[in-house]
Amino acid sequence: MVASAQAAASTSSPARTWISAGKPARCAGTALVGSHKQVADLIEEYAAIGIEEFILSGYPHLEEAYRFGEGVLPELRARGLAAGPDDRNRVPVPALT
Repeated sequence: MVASAQAAASTSSPARTWISAGKPARCAGTALVGSHKQVADLIEEYAAIGIEEFILSGYPHLEEAYRFGEGVLPELRARGLAAGPDDRNRVPVPALT
């Protein structure tokens, strides 16, 4: 599924994705590059082909988490692709053990 998602994203929006190839990378996956709206568009493309969960990371970690939460997440919530703070009762959250 990851390979098909990478292929779909790279063929539909090659200017906004980067897939590490060649020498081994420290992480696997695709970098989504662009404005908040453009990154939300790419995540929406992944969702359209059936991807339901994402593992997101960035560097520096804290700054990227804020950037995503303040810019991309509102875009995704407006499109109905992410739960908002008021949706906690409707979205299952795994118990911490």
